[in-house]
Amino acid sequence: MRTIRSLDVEDARILIAGAREKAEEIGVPMCIAITDEAGNLLAFERMTGGKVTSITIAIDKSYTASGAKKATHEYGAASQPGAPAYGIASAIGGRLMVVGGGLPVMDGGDVVGGIGVSSGTPAQDMEVAQAGIDRLMSRA
Repeated sequence: MRTIRSLDVEDARILIAGAREKAEEIGVPMCIAITDEAGNLLAFERMTGGKVTSITIAIDKSYTASGAKKATHEYGAASQPGAPAYGIASAIGGRLMVVGGGLPVMDGGDVVGGIGVSSGTPAQDMEVAQAGIDRLMSRA
């Protein structure tokens, strides 16, 4: 038997608050999704002005980061023609995201969940996702 460590809804609220604050600071309304260690949705916020098309993208970025235990931008680099994971973006019904903005949430060496952000550029999405993680880690 093993013990599985995971985010809870309070952690998700802290992640969203940190991400929302950074999104407001840079002036880009975002969609922000938080998943547990298995990629199951825990919490979601679409800021006023967040793109409707970014709802699914944010959720799938978080799903990828937590379930595959890797940042989505890392899959982006590895999924280019000639790279070892070429074509992986079509895996699991197209839910695997290869665009920056999905980050695993770590506790020690364990992935305990994920955060996915969408509506800005990939760099903005990554910055906002990292701000959510930074907020959570500052409370630990």
